[in-house]
Amino acid sequence: MDLDLSRSAAELTAALVDVPSVSGDEAVLADAIAAALGRLPHLDVSRDGNAVGGRTDLGRAQRVILAGHIDTVPIAGNLPSRTEHDTLYGCGSCDMKSGVAVQLRLAALLAKPSRDVTYVFYDCEEVEADRNGLLRLSRNAPGLLTGDLAVLLEPTGGVIEGGCQGTLRAEVTARGVRAHSARSWMGRNAIHGAGAILDVLRSYHAREPEVDGLTYREGLNAVGISGGVAGNVIPDECVVTVNFRFAPDRTAEQAAEHVRAVFGGFDVAVTDVAPAARPGLADPAAGALLGAVGGIPRAKLGWTDVARFAALGLPAVNYGPGDPEVAHTADEHVPLGQIADCEQKLLAWLSA
Repeated sequence: MDLDLSRSAAELTAALVDVPSVSGDEAVLADAIAAALGRLPHLDVSRDGNAVGGRTDLGRAQRVILAGHIDTVPIAGNLPSRTEHDTLYGCGSCDMKSGVAVQLRLAALLAKPSRDVTYVFYDCEEVEADRNGLLRLSRNAPGLLTGDLAVLLEPTGGVIEGGCQGTLRAEVTARGVRAHSARSWMGRNAIHGAGAILDVLRSYHAREPEVDGLTYREGLNAVGISGGVAGNVIPDECVVTVNFRFAPDRTAEQAAEHVRAVFGGFDVAVTDVAPAARPGLADPAAGALLGAVGGIPRAKLGWTDVARFAALGLPAVNYGPGDPEVAHTADEHVPLGQIADCEQKLLAWLSA
């Protein structure tokens, strides 16, 4: 396919949406993005798998990174795209091909930006972390992720969202003693014992800490439960899977320690953890962006790849068109006005 970067950001969003790019199947779209960027003489274009980068090299005092993932969750009968009442519908329209369209428009429009810009388009964000294209780039092409500030164009409703929550999953195990169910008194039912784990969760009071001026809400919840051996056996094990969403004033290690302390007396095995990211809004590079975008920034309630930039020592914020609450739904959509507004504000920031 041929991407025409002279089209409006809204039209470009529709074109991107109409190219299916479910995680792991981004090659066609990555080819098109690489070809479109390759026609821009002011960019140095590179590629790693289905991740594409483009950089200006003007010797500016600052370098900013505009990043977005090109993959989507599985299609839910919501392709091709359609436009109704100034709203574009379709898989990936909100999360986050409208943000990618803004990136592409800026890449085409800004031959001489006021700051050097690195545009990063990456694959496999919507699947397990070890497949994430941004993580792969941090290993294979770390120079592409070097700068003073990163903006991840995830859907935020056109409001700057600082940092992100961390996320941790753990298996909390209740132990019992196996026995024949006809002689249940000879055993100890682990599924019944898991009630104490659920009691802990029901009585848990989550913090709402303020971090660098933004209020985050933590949460600890059961997301799965498994147990049982057979219809005539008292089970000796029941596992409750919990998810802890933690504020960026905790490290991943502190979050794990907290979960173990909450479930003292039970076996706790942390199975997956992704660190949080502090807002980074006090950084001078972010201050100019805040001035251009306006509005009142808020905390990002969820995990995004800003945490990967934070791990690299780079301040990062989330800012893009679309309501994150409609992401991944069959009715996924984005207001056309938000796409244009996001483009104009970032264009003003990068031109000033």
